[in-house]
Amino acid sequence: MTRDEVQALFCQMEGVMALMAGLMYGGGLHLMECVRLRVMDIDFARGRIMVRDGKGQKDRVTILSERFAGPLRDHLARVKVVYEEDRGKGVPGVYMWPAMARKYPRAASEWKWQYVFPAKSLSVDPRSGLVRRHHINESLVQKAVKEAAARAGLTRRISCHTLRHSFATHLLEARYDIRTVQELLGHADVSTTMIYTHVLNRPGLSVISPADF
Repeated sequence: MTRDEVQALFCQMEGVMALMAGLMYGGGLHLMECVRLRVMDIDFARGRIMVRDGKGQKDRVTILSERFAGPLRDHLARVKVVYEEDRGKGVPGVYMWPAMARKYPRAASEWKWQYVFPAKSLSVDPRSGLVRRHHINESLVQKAVKEAAARAGLTRRISCHTLRHSFATHLLEARYDIRTVQELLGHADVSTTMIYTHVLNRPGLSVISPADF
């Protein structure tokens, strides 16, 4: 998408869905990386997001957009109210990786481990049979982005992954080094990142001709 198309898409979104779309575009997140974010993964002071067990089962750090930092703070304040209500009702904590749960049995109930985007309702965890609050269903986000694209009059096929593509291409258009983009996207090989360079109409990516200095 062009920057104007991204803006047109955002104008058709609101609330939690708009915030999630903003984080995906602002930090180059995969949909499931955004859906599975935990409170502790957000670093407001440094303006960054920690993606845990992301692409290639690796951790990486990416950007927390200033534009969405304020709305994210407000969102987390509302999420914390729900979290405290759940604790008061004795609702089990969130899902934890088995090894982590054995090592830190109380971690699931700690605020820092809660999902940034929790589901509205409690549900049965098929792995344990416990009734707990899981993260938001990714299909809701996919549907919201698709419908917003239609309302914005965007004729090309738009998905959540399109926002990640746009993040990469817009950074390259802004002359950021391809190795920096590779690191932010979590690509193991720069050749994977190179697929985004076909949209650029100038040679050399971030290299500026000395004639243009």
